[in-house]
Amino acid sequence: MLCPFHLAINVHDLDEARSFYGGVLGCTEGRSTQTWVDYDFFGHQLSLHLGPILKTENTGHVGEHLVPMPHFGLALPLTDWTALAGRLEEVATDFVLSPQVRFKGEPGEQWTMFFRDPSGNPIEVKGFPEMSGVFAS
Repeated sequence: MLCPFHLAINVHDLDEARSFYGGVLGCTEGRSTQTWVDYDFFGHQLSLHLGPILKTENTGHVGEHLVPMPHFGLALPLTDWTALAGRLEEVATDFVLSPQVRFKGEPGEQWTMFFRDPSGNPIEVKGFPEMSGVFAS
């Protein structure tokens, strides 16, 4: 059984965050106050609070690339991933790692992309032709 996770992170500006998470990513806004806003982040609860951003460093090895650690993200069916990648490309997202495939033809074949929200929080979104591939070894 998969259960929704809850993640709370800081952002610099709630209006910017609303434009990105609600507008670009298409997440539905939930409850909010003057200092935080909740989103339905693809079936999970994401709470964005005003505050200092967590320090990240490019120390995560993804193939030949170094990606920001820590980061958060999600796994989507490939059709949804492709649609999201298209929306991000339409708004000229500055990708940390542009949309691409990893482990082609291997167990766990996946498409991935890394980008940052307007406050600099790193996000990875993976796409799977079959969702059973998420835990493939």
